[in-house]
Amino acid sequence: MTERLERWERLQARQLAATPYVLLAASVVLCLVTGERPWPMLALAAAATGWLWLVPRGPVHVAGLIALIGLLCTQGTWFASFFGFVGYLHSWWHLRGRWRFVGVSATAAISVMTYSGGPPGATPSGILTFLFFTAAIVGGVTMFSFFGEVTMERSAERTRMVQQLQATMRENAGLHAQLLVQAREAGVLDERQRMAAEIHDTLGQGLTGIITQLQAARRSEDWQRHVDIAVRLARDSLAEARRSVHAVGPGHLAAAPLDEALRAVVTEWGERTEVTAEFTVTGTVRPMHPEIEETLLRTAQEALANAAKHAGASRVGLTLSYMDDVTTLDVRDDGAGFDPARAGGGGGFGLTSMRRRVDRLAGTLEIESAPGAGTAISASVPAVTRG
Repeated sequence: MTERLERWERLQARQLAATPYVLLAASVVLCLVTGERPWPMLALAAAATGWLWLVPRGPVHVAGLIALIGLLCTQGTWFASFFGFVGYLHSWWHLRGRWRFVGVSATAAISVMTYSGGPPGATPSGILTFLFFTAAIVGGVTMFSFFGEVTMERSAERTRMVQQLQATMRENAGLHAQLLVQAREAGVLDERQRMAAEIHDTLGQGLTGIITQLQAARRSEDWQRHVDIAVRLARDSLAEARRSVHAVGPGHLAAAPLDEALRAVVTEWGERTEVTAEFTVTGTVRPMHPEIEETLLRTAQEALANAAKHAGASRVGLTLSYMDDVTTLDVRDDGAGFDPARAGGGGGFGLTSMRRRVDRLAGTLEIESAPGAGTAISASVPAVTRG
């Protein structure tokens, strides 16, 4: 068990080391496909590769990396979308104290200017919009990195506890030692999966929504409405992130029962995306176990996020059904759809996280979709009421 966990951790370390090169390559390929100028971009990409490979990690490395990110962003916006993420990672990992925030802020400013098409205008609204989105990204990256450190500290603390227990129980090795290693492995992996799912459901979706509103503000004369929505998203994401790190349920459920919380989520999503969204309840409404309610709410949020980000739907419908033995949530959209077989039965991290949540409750998650035919997601969990 321990060897398998160590192999998993070594694999994770290799993947993290390869991530900057993968993101750089993805940015280059996308820019070439979209017809950006190849030779200056390829020369800068080669310089960035050499810098990542040869320059020792530290302040000089981070400063040069951010400068290269800025130059590459002048060659195409794809570098801000993908390779810019490396600036956040290396600023947080290889700088200390306030310099972390300097590096993250510089990278965020480059990204915002890239998406906005250049430096902010001289008008107060342009400057405020630039500062707001830069601060929002810095706050999101800081919270995300803080959660990563919390997870690592928790894992290290569990490791120390296991080592102390093994020292005191060494005389009873055998079965006791094996059980302790299994407990450590299960605890570490479960905590990582929980934190990964919560970060995806809170910060990931929140930042995606903020970026969407920023892009909409660039195209719309009613930019103030998009900024207001982005402010609300940032506040909601921060509140959900704080609840996640303390393993507390979603804020919607703290203020209302499941059916009302889902109705509020659907209404807010419809107003934000300007997509027709309908919510229906069938059966006798009754309070479910908190973990069941949280799972159904998170499933609805993820399904709506996917509909907004990938499906391009014009209409979405959610139905919450209370039955004798099970409680079911059905989400349907008329969007682009996809081939579940080619996506591995539910592909991305969002659908995988959704399936894990439902499986943890001995429930079932069914996904029906086809290209051009929309998507239907059905989550059924045991109807366990509150004790």
